[in-house]
Amino acid sequence: MQVRQFLLLGAALAAAAVLPAQAQLTTQAPVTLVVPYPAGGPLDNAARILAEKLGPLLKAEVVVDNRPGNGGNVGAALVAKAPADGHTLVMGAVATHAINPWLTANMPYDALKDFTPITLVARVPNVLVMNTETARRLGIKDTRDLIAYARKNPGRLTYASGGNGSAGHLAAELFKNLAKVSIVHLPASGAAQAQAALLAGQSDLMFDNLASASPAIKSGKLAAFGVTTINRSSSLPGVPTINDSLPGFHISTWFGIFGPAGLPAPVADQLQKAFATALATPDTAEKFARMSAAPQPMGRAEFAAMVRKEHGDYGRLIKVAKIKLD
Repeated sequence: MQVRQFLLLGAALAAAAVLPAQAQLTTQAPVTLVVPYPAGGPLDNAARILAEKLGPLLKAEVVVDNRPGNGGNVGAALVAKAPADGHTLVMGAVATHAINPWLTANMPYDALKDFTPITLVARVPNVLVMNTETARRLGIKDTRDLIAYARKNPGRLTYASGGNGSAGHLAAELFKNLAKVSIVHLPASGAAQAQAALLAGQSDLMFDNLASASPAIKSGKLAAFGVTTINRSSSLPGVPTINDSLPGFHISTWFGIFGPAGLPAPVADQLQKAFATALATPDTAEKFARMSAAPQPMGRAEFAAMVRKEHGDYGRLIKVAKIKLD
């Protein structure tokens, strides 16, 4: 009886040793990291930085594949329908997994059910900026002054954004809702066009991407009142958070790694560990800092919970603000 139990135990241990190995990534095929936006943007840059690190960690070639279209939905849908073997991943973002589902009719995927969340990569703060000359003329020096002026002058101020449903639009609507102010939206055809209108004095303020706004802030053309994240940014340490003046306000652009639904847990764990290792290197942090971003790897369960919360929070905001695409 003891011999039989020993043999059964040995067989069980052998099987347990084999199963994880069978569930790991195979090395015969490359790992494709889909970026659902054009080349040259922050998500593309981050993907290419990580791809260099991931090859040796995964013992497989890592290829970045840009698949832009429909606000990121095209690339994300491609991965949602891919085999769940860990060889096709997407650099998803707040737009593809939290915003678009509430704004896009006939979504080609379910943002929560059709993916396996693997890890957060980074958060990038936006910053509330005002045309410096306008701020000086109106006597507005900070976020509290802005709120006070807007309350006394409803509908007089305007804000620019990259378009309906953009990160800047949603940040401004959250600001308006919490501050109980009326500020008129002037949507542009993109963030660059919105910033140009702000610099030209055609609009008064904007929630802009920190990296793109930094040159105008440093040159004095734009006054920075606060970053949109819960903590200050190391890129502009002297600028407070908006939350300091308007408790409850925090919103950011984030991006992270997703695989198709049904990805085996050992494969997902292997990928999470590899991405976390790649994100932890000093040169990765240095390269991310140039984009005003900081690596923020998460465990799979934590990231999944974050995505669910963001999905729900943006849904409520879009409903309250009655935001619709053009």
